[in-house]
Amino acid sequence: DAVIIATPSQLHGPMVRKALERGIHVFCEKPFCLDWREAEELAALAESKGLVNQVGYHYRYVGAFQEMKRLVEAGAIGEVTHVLAEAYGPVVLKPKGSTWRTDRAAGGGCLYDYAAHPINLVNWCFGLPAQVTGTILNSIYSADTDDEVYSTFAYAGGLSVQLSVNWSDESYRKMSAKVSLTGTMGRITADRQEIQVYMRETVDALPEYHEGWNVKYTTELTEPVRFYLRGEEYSAQIDDFVAAVQGGPRKSLNDFASAAQTDRTISLMIDDAEREKTLAPETVRQAPARKRGWFGLAR
Repeated sequence: DAVIIATPSQLHGPMVRKALERGIHVFCEKPFCLDWREAEELAALAESKGLVNQVGYHYRYVGAFQEMKRLVEAGAIGEVTHVLAEAYGPVVLKPKGSTWRTDRAAGGGCLYDYAAHPINLVNWCFGLPAQVTGTILNSIYSADTDDEVYSTFAYAGGLSVQLSVNWSDESYRKMSAKVSLTGTMGRITADRQEIQVYMRETVDALPEYHEGWNVKYTTELTEPVRFYLRGEEYSAQIDDFVAAVQGGPRKSLNDFASAAQTDRTISLMIDDAEREKTLAPETVRQAPARKRGWFGLAR
């Protein structure tokens, strides 16, 4: 009836297509597809056949991030003007042998493995960016892919998003993702453990929140799960998939169509990074040396 596809990323598209063509419900690990056009085609195919389709962006099942989205939509901090989306962790801390995870063409690297998560959370709240600029895909230890990712997204209406991701950061014991939002009426910071909310004034639709600082923990925001797989968010996403396959309500927070939006954003970033490389030698100029005074001060 259903299949979970957790193969190297470059194999996702062909395997998902074969399953859908045979009428099989599909849960696919992230990233969905390396070609956003293929992702959109598969999303349309799944919907046309009425098949359950889901991608493993498990952060959408973390209570603090769900609450973040709810508060944004309720206007808790007014109009959101700026977002900082981050992810850091100690994955690659020295040069390693080549595998599919260290080859961007195969769907490896920090961009696809780490940055995809905060990008997906931004897409969840705000959709596809109108413009992507200043993208840096930099290698620290890896020979064939990126270890750190930085980019700026622009949205209609003036919203800006900064992305900062590094999987070669040993100051973190394990992967840590965080989203900070600034609005006209306050700010929100959410991560795996908690959500911190500062509100300049109360909002009628949110009586449980007061003016000033509010803190809620993921443990109090997370609904109980029927079984345990590594973490409640992993359990909840699989539970939703299985329940839908069995004929229950389709409550998935991360279907193929939403994952295709993240694939499209990643593609925009790769295109922008290539443009940045091409333009850099022509646009970056060495600043002229400044004469030094008697006491070392520039003049």
